[in-house]
Amino acid sequence: MQAMILAAGFGTRLRPHSLVRPKPLFPVMGRPLILHLIDRLRGAGFDRILVNCHHLAARFHQLLDTEPGVFLQDEEIELGTGGGLRRARGWFEDQPVLVMNGDIFHDYDPATIFRSHLRSGARLSLLLHDLPRFNNVLVGADGRITAFRVGRPRSDLRAYTGIQVLDPGLLEAIPVDTFYDLIDCYQGFLATGEIRALMDESPSYWRDMGTEADYLTLHRDIFQGRSLRLSPGSSFFIDPSARVDSGAGFADWAVVGAGAEIGPGCRITRTVIWDGARVAAGSIITDQVVTG
Repeated sequence: MQAMILAAGFGTRLRPHSLVRPKPLFPVMGRPLILHLIDRLRGAGFDRILVNCHHLAARFHQLLDTEPGVFLQDEEIELGTGGGLRRARGWFEDQPVLVMNGDIFHDYDPATIFRSHLRSGARLSLLLHDLPRFNNVLVGADGRITAFRVGRPRSDLRAYTGIQVLDPGLLEAIPVDTFYDLIDCYQGFLATGEIRALMDESPSYWRDMGTEADYLTLHRDIFQGRSLRLSPGSSFFIDPSARVDSGAGFADWAVVGAGAEIGPGCRITRTVIWDGARVAAGSIITDQVVTG
């Protein structure tokens, strides 16, 4: 089975951290998010995985060039979600492809989603869930999506999870090598009824890493046991290669990445410290991301 992870965005809401590494490479519990996603896909039987990259593309190559079954699509210009998928059209085999955004952490089973799509007989299925902060997709009684980007609150709206399964032939409606938003393309399919909703009714965990607050909340949720797929087993995650002075203290929860150094007298609370970062002696850090 084939899949694609959309990972070419700039992550502007996460600056300045996203100027250091692309958002899909942000560490989650000390490991790049995209590796968590690749593990999930492999475990579900997806043996051909395409990752598109643009912003800080060399970082993707450093991490993924040796990963078996993972292929990189370099995009010299910004193509957007639709343009990136359109360029991949020639790479896709003529069978459904599962696509997920590279900036979400979730507990969904890709194999279950894929099978649900095949049973539906649709050419395009979007996985939706109920998350009022993002609810803007209208679904008809027959399960077909009837509108996107509905601005007014309604009880029958749902949110797009960033996970979909599609017939690659649909992508030929998108201009080649042009910046294009995928939803703009899908608007044209609404009248034909080709887009179906896969509704998530389970308590699966999902978090969009759109902002620093979301990124920190993701780690808080993991420490609280809300993710069924990843559990640290304690209130702190400290990589074995990190050097932490015995006089440093931690509260609530904290993550310390590989090769990081924490000086004496530090007090670290609800903070993610990236690999290789150095925290000076006596620092008091709360609710922050420390990148270097």
